[in-house]
Amino acid sequence: MWLIFEHRRVAKNLNAAPAEVQKRYEKWKDIVALSGPQGLRQIRGFNDEPLAGKWEGFRSSRLNKQYRVIYRVQKDQVLVEVEKVTPHDYGRK
Repeated sequence: MWLIFEHRRVAKNLNAAPAEVQKRYEKWKDIVALSGPQGLRQIRGFNDEPLAGKWEGFRSSRLNKQYRVIYRVQKDQVLVEVEKVTPHDYGRK
């Protein structure tokens, strides 16, 4: 079982997101909690991929055509840190 830690801004980002994105995020969390990031790679719709540049060390999963969830995995723990849910703007703020 994986633990999912959400940054405090995630709730605010999700409130501004469409209901479809909110449901998809809940499904994303269920998959991660049960099988970890490896489970996301098995489902093509999430297009889980590593990020580069300023976001090196983080990963991105697609929630819909526009929205992404950005997260990283702690190697020494069974922990996934969700940094933000964003409409495809990877500028680190």
